[in-house]
Amino acid sequence: MTGARRGRRAAWVAACAGALALLCAGAVAVASARGDGAREAGEGGATPAAHAAAPPVPAADSADAGFARDMAVHHQQAVEMSFIVRDRTKDEEVRLLAYDIANTQANQRGMLLGWLDLWELPKTTPGGREPMAWMADGHAGHAGHGTPGGPAADGSHGTTGAGHRPADGSLMPGMATRAELDRLRAAGGRDAEVRYLRLMTDHHRSGVDMARGCVRLCTVAAEKRLAQGMVEAQRSEMDAMAEMLRARGAEPPS
Repeated sequence: MTGARRGRRAAWVAACAGALALLCAGAVAVASARGDGAREAGEGGATPAAHAAAPPVPAADSADAGFARDMAVHHQQAVEMSFIVRDRTKDEEVRLLAYDIANTQANQRGMLLGWLDLWELPKTTPGGREPMAWMADGHAGHAGHGTPGGPAADGSHGTTGAGHRPADGSLMPGMATRAELDRLRAAGGRDAEVRYLRLMTDHHRSGVDMARGCVRLCTVAAEKRLAQGMVEAQRSEMDAMAEMLRARGAEPPS
């Protein structure tokens, strides 16, 4: 296993361990708070101090809820692309990378959807709001605001989703279009490997920007830690994919 892959896996494991621990604690706290609220309605009593300290449930239009919804959708496409390339190449290096990405992002997606269930919030964006609007609301973007290009001072690409127009199945900046997915399915061997690595690099760039937005704007500590773990792991994967592309005579997307 390469150093980059060990670092990526360690960052993800640490983030997930902390997130899972707080998720369990949060479930108990929220359930307790709800039970206490029901007793108050029937008895008219005051809220005990122990329950007053329970963490608040994020609002449906909060950064916490928006990140959970949007990153779950974003992760689903990464899993889909990884399964596609697994069947289109016999290269063990690419297949192992695809397995790592699919496994990691499927697990993280489950955690994000689990939080939405815990908070009793919808899994679709409410009120006709665009995906990633929570980032623009909180001014999470930097240079290149509203576009997927133009690196900012912190290394992000300024992807906020504000003004993004879904085109041919591209629901958010960095996500592949239906046509790009079809070309990946039709490719094989080195061509499939290069297409996958380039598509996943763009996908990760957008994912890193979104995760950074949560680090800045989310209020749930476990979610912020998970987002920071995504930043570190996906940046490591982008470095590895750049090396793999060059080994195949190709360059990462600009």
